[in-house]
Amino acid sequence: MEKIYKTMNSAGASDIVVGILVIVFGITLGTISIVSGGKLLKSRSNILF
Repeated sequence: MEKIYKTMNSAGASDIVVGILVIVFGITLGTISIVSGGKLLKSRSNILF
């Protein structure tokens, strides 16, 4: 029983770490997207199609 408990404990800890990494990665990508979108809006008069 103790082996199963240790296995489940390490799986739970790794899930928490992965969740934190996904949150940080999402916030970073969202910030980059907002900044690049702002730059595009700022220079939209220079873009010709």
